[in-house]
Amino acid sequence: MTKRASDVSTRPPRRRSKYTLAPLVLIAANVVLFALFFVWPAVIGLIYSFTNYTGVGAYQFIGLDNYHNLIGDSTFYDALTRTLLYAVLFVPLNFAVSLLTANLLVSKHAKGASVARVLFFIPWLLSPIVVGVLWRWMFGENFGLVNYVIEKFGGSAVPWQSNADLSLIVVVMAASWAWTGFSMLLFIAAIKNVPVSYYEAASLDGAGPWRQFFSITLPSIAPTSFIVILLNTINAMKEYPVFVALNNGGPGTSNNLLVQYIYETGFKRGQIGYASAASFVLMLILMAVAIIQLVVNRRVENR
Repeated sequence: MTKRASDVSTRPPRRRSKYTLAPLVLIAANVVLFALFFVWPAVIGLIYSFTNYTGVGAYQFIGLDNYHNLIGDSTFYDALTRTLLYAVLFVPLNFAVSLLTANLLVSKHAKGASVARVLFFIPWLLSPIVVGVLWRWMFGENFGLVNYVIEKFGGSAVPWQSNADLSLIVVVMAASWAWTGFSMLLFIAAIKNVPVSYYEAASLDGAGPWRQFFSITLPSIAPTSFIVILLNTINAMKEYPVFVALNNGGPGTSNNLLVQYIYETGFKRGQIGYASAASFVLMLILMAVAIIQLVVNRRVENR
């Protein structure tokens, strides 16, 4: 018997770790949930987008007719344009407010920072429906708090709800107010990870607070900024409950966003196939946005 054979024959049998199955069970559970609540609905929606399904009864495959009709649907373009405008207004505002708030709260001169963090974070815990109702009470034309104060000081009531642009701006402010807490916490964690020695060296070189912010803080938190912009963009493109609770996409249909258009087309007009096609167009837009932002972020990191 050779030495190697002797070693093998005398080696004790390997014990199976009692934790071997636990990761597999946890992964399997996530895979099942992902397939059940994402893959399966996505496949069904993709199939419906090529049919004339109305929600009941049988359906027929009509090829690319739904996508072809979307190209000539002015209502779809109006909803898409309004959605993009909402995202363009919401994302920069939320980014600026949350970053400014985080930068102030991590300052060594800030007083009551812990209490302030809790107060700023509370709106993010509220349901979007509650957020919409709260802001409707403040910016209602006939009963809102803001118009009441304006009229008390001799001014005229502002058409917050009957003017389409003002109505959109109110929703942008409400959504930014609600999402500031979440973005703020991400920025606070990122700013606290910036080495203090950078600021000490910059101070010795005579750099002021603004120079330190733009030359040290912003470049150091670039990955977090990318995440905040990406999440806010996706959230803005899928916004629906705040609009419904605040002004129901009004006045009229002037502020109907793409998700509201999909909901009304599918569930109110019974055009499930057509709404599914619009849903996949929205998904493609979101994927394009995510890919573009990933490419830009990678190029910035590689500089």
